[in-house]
Amino acid sequence: MAPAMEMVVGLNKGHKVTKLPKKSKPSQRKGHRSKRIKFIRDVVREVSGFSPYERRTMELLKVNKDKRALKFCKKRLGTHKRAKRKREEMIQALQQLRKAQAAS
Repeated sequence: MAPAMEMVVGLNKGHKVTKLPKKSKPSQRKGHRSKRIKFIRDVVREVSGFSPYERRTMELLKVNKDKRALKFCKKRLGTHKRAKRKREEMIQALQQLRKAQAAS
């Protein structure tokens, strides 16, 4: 039997109110990559190429040394999370290079 009035104790205690929708804060979109920034970074990557440690990582990945590549990236970048992200980025770059070579 459900109580007809508001309860003073228990899980659903207190005066019943309707919740207002929360506005999104500017800090919620921090880190979101815009089209302009993506374009700029792609151009810079195309012009400057890969750094020496990225090239070494790609060489390790070519010979199926994934764990060694991760450890190498971790040593250079400082954290495990950054290293995993960089390794995935290098894997994607290798796939694109292979795809481009196959097309030509």
